[in-house]
Amino acid sequence: MTRERGISYARVATLLLAIVVALFPFWWMLVTSFKQPVDIFKGVSLVPQHPTGDNYNRLFSNYHMGDFLVNSLIVVTVAVAVSLVLGTLAAYALARYRLRFHLNESALVVSLLVRTLPAILLVIPLYLTLSKAGLLNTRLGLIIIYTGLNTSFVIWMMQSFLEEIPKEIEEAAMVDGDSRLRALRRVVLPLAGPGLAATAIFSVIVTYNDFLLALTVTSTPSAQTVPVGVSTLIGKIQIEWGPMAAAGVVGALPIMIFAILVQRHFVRGLTLGAVK
Repeated sequence: MTRERGISYARVATLLLAIVVALFPFWWMLVTSFKQPVDIFKGVSLVPQHPTGDNYNRLFSNYHMGDFLVNSLIVVTVAVAVSLVLGTLAAYALARYRLRFHLNESALVVSLLVRTLPAILLVIPLYLTLSKAGLLNTRLGLIIIYTGLNTSFVIWMMQSFLEEIPKEIEEAAMVDGDSRLRALRRVVLPLAGPGLAATAIFSVIVTYNDFLLALTVTSTPSAQTVPVGVSTLIGKIQIEWGPMAAAGVVGALPIMIFAILVQRHFVRGLTLGAVK
């Protein structure tokens, strides 16, 4: 009994240590965002000695953080939503219809290859394409890029989730008078909700955190996203550590809120199909 209790204490201590190590960078960033410039370079301090909100004021008044945040939210929301619709429909077709010459497997491999290509290889073609279309430095240009990249990922993810749903369920709905699309919307998608949530959160994180593509095709705060906006705080002579820390806190909030809202579905999505 004593040995089991000792093992339990060791597990709790290990878990607490892991939590502290994981959260310490976020705490340091939060503390730095409330420090005055002189306190940032004064020495190591886990709490702000003279708390101030000046870094946040400067961030929104001088560095266009509001514009960057709005751009990111609009681009991510529209791109992920459209890619979920297109990718889910394509994944449903691959999960329910068997094509000749192993085209189902080939389509999945191609969709995965598109998503795994290094972003640096896509920069020049995408830049030239958007330039000819007059979409450089626009939200629409970013939305088109991210929609195309995310759709291939959604196809790969949702195809496996949709295959786990028995065909007999939607066939029963079709017998009751539903069309295939109506059965998909009314029966299949609710059952695939956890998979949609897991796919959505991965797509949101990847899109929201993208830096290279957004940096290449945007040049002003009217279209630049949060990662690009944060990079503008790095000057040739000095780095604005206070506003940068504040930008990290503000930029992390949308992802944290989204993760909290879909946490239950996300966990179910990760374990869906693991046990039959």
